[in-house]
Amino acid sequence: MSLSAAAVAKTAAVLLSGEDSRRRLACIILAVLSPVIVVVIFLLSLASGSAGHNVSAAQLCFQGGTIPDTMPAEYQTYISEMQSSFSLLDQLLADINAQTENGDTVDETRVKAIFYALYFGDDQPGRRATARFADCFVTYEERSQTVTNNDGTTSEEPYTVAVPITDLSTIWSNVESTMEVEVTPDIQSNAESIYALIRFGWTGGSAWSEELGEALVSADGFCSPLGAGWESRVTSEFGYRICPYHGRELHSGLDMAAPTDTPIRAALDGTVAKSYYSSSYGNYIVIDHGNGLTTGYAHQSKRMVKKGDTVTAGQVIGLVGSTGNSTGAHLHFEVRVNGEAQNPRYFLPKS
Repeated sequence: MSLSAAAVAKTAAVLLSGEDSRRRLACIILAVLSPVIVVVIFLLSLASGSAGHNVSAAQLCFQGGTIPDTMPAEYQTYISEMQSSFSLLDQLLADINAQTENGDTVDETRVKAIFYALYFGDDQPGRRATARFADCFVTYEERSQTVTNNDGTTSEEPYTVAVPITDLSTIWSNVESTMEVEVTPDIQSNAESIYALIRFGWTGGSAWSEELGEALVSADGFCSPLGAGWESRVTSEFGYRICPYHGRELHSGLDMAAPTDTPIRAALDGTVAKSYYSSSYGNYIVIDHGNGLTTGYAHQSKRMVKKGDTVTAGQVIGLVGSTGNSTGAHLHFEVRVNGEAQNPRYFLPKS
């Protein structure tokens, strides 16, 4: 029994996330792929934690550049084909964005990250880079506008508007049904990691590991829940904003993007006051630090402490996710004093 190198590359690309998956992949490869052992060794380095290769491959696909000669020839081909597929997607997305209104546009990085997670190593990924795939990220609405006719009269003229979809679950559902693919949790997690790397510029492998730096603690003992460099990960500030789910509202914390399953640390010593699933906050934890001070951690993929547990500053209490009302993997972090929301920036240590 043998398996093509293309199939090996595709399998590695979609199973980069999840320790169990990585172990299963290694066992399968070692059992059946001795004819392509050079490629196997390279791909195992991708799947087992040699994150630099993953980062380089993704950056080459998204940002261009010279493909190193040290990469296997077939793997160089996969990167080149993905670059060509992205060029096709760029044209399609330009046409779609030309039909949007009010400054709303499709998140091109999100589109490409999902495409990469699905089709890197595909025999002909360009066949997938079609309008059918791009349309998974928008809905089309028929609207009307008033126009002035040549005789000075006015009339209503219909036109089509492309409305970007912000709900990730809807996007994935569209992709699964339209492209006739099985969307696994590993694929989704891989897409989130790719998106974080390209969108927020994390290099050196941090976007592919299960940790984002060492614990960062201020002089007064307040610990950053996501380590050093949290400032560059903030995607939504504290204060009033237009929420995609609730309209104009007070955003009661900071949103900090991070790859799915990135560990979240407790900000201070305390006792877990809440640990439950909320329809809006998803997997949510609140820690009581005493004297009216609490911190909250929302949208987690997994909660690792329960109500009543005692925690210490820097202890891992959960993992970053996209549960509840969320458009992507991130941590919504709150600080409250006597129940009143405060700007977490006033408390967090400087990187």
